[in-house]
Amino acid sequence: MATLLEILQKSSEFLGGRGIESPRLNAELLIGHVLGLKRMQLYLAFERVLTEPELERLRSLMRRRGKGEPVQYVLGETEFDGLKLAVDQRVLIPRPETEWLVETLATRMEEMPPARVLDLGTGSGALALALAKRFAEARVVAVDVAETALAVARANGEKHAELGARVEWRRSDWYGAIGAEERFELIVANPPYLTEAEWVQAKAEVRDWEPKGALTAADAGCADLEKIIAGAAARLAPGGWLAMETGIAQHGRLLVAVAAAGLQEGESLNDLTGRPRFVVARAGS
Repeated sequence: MATLLEILQKSSEFLGGRGIESPRLNAELLIGHVLGLKRMQLYLAFERVLTEPELERLRSLMRRRGKGEPVQYVLGETEFDGLKLAVDQRVLIPRPETEWLVETLATRMEEMPPARVLDLGTGSGALALALAKRFAEARVVAVDVAETALAVARANGEKHAELGARVEWRRSDWYGAIGAEERFELIVANPPYLTEAEWVQAKAEVRDWEPKGALTAADAGCADLEKIIAGAAARLAPGGWLAMETGIAQHGRLLVAVAAAGLQEGESLNDLTGRPRFVVARAGS
């Protein structure tokens, strides 16, 4: 029988031979998942001999990763803002860049935290649950047009029951299921914003595995973003914030749409890599 170290070396070579980036890291994550060990714990167990059931499970995961399936889908989970969330091909994989938006909003709204938050296009529920964690008194409404995505989000809400108890999940095409009387101090959205050309040029792990409908939008990627902007003023409480993740070349056009919608303080924000990624604006007082 092979030791953990031997399996780690062979697994790294297998993944590297199939063009997987960071093959050693991926191998460690998959082996740790099978054995129920954190990465650092693996280094204390190099002489451990894996059982045949453990090896068979690992082989199955390695085959999936070797075909290019994202490691988060293979593991069935990812971490977002300190929360472990279930993910699969029904939803996008939450990105670290989006965590920065959560951090930014938490800082901006620290003195006047929102009582009501609307998360448009919730997907896995990452933003809804992270904001429920950051704003301990907030009630969150999280919507998605795809019932398949909402099933994942609801499961994550049940997993984090203390947060999920303050989140209401609704099936909705953007504002469709939001009542005319409902108002929110914060509206967030990470909607589809890639153009068809950008999707074609995306990494194979994105293009071949993640749901295209959650990635691409018509009209130079701006169709859904502009719908969200156009409907925001009627759903924001006085002084409430709108915050959206966007494409890199869309900010000029979106800031014009923000002004046309009657929103104020329109602003383009870079992420930690210096890339223009977020547009924020505010309703009048």
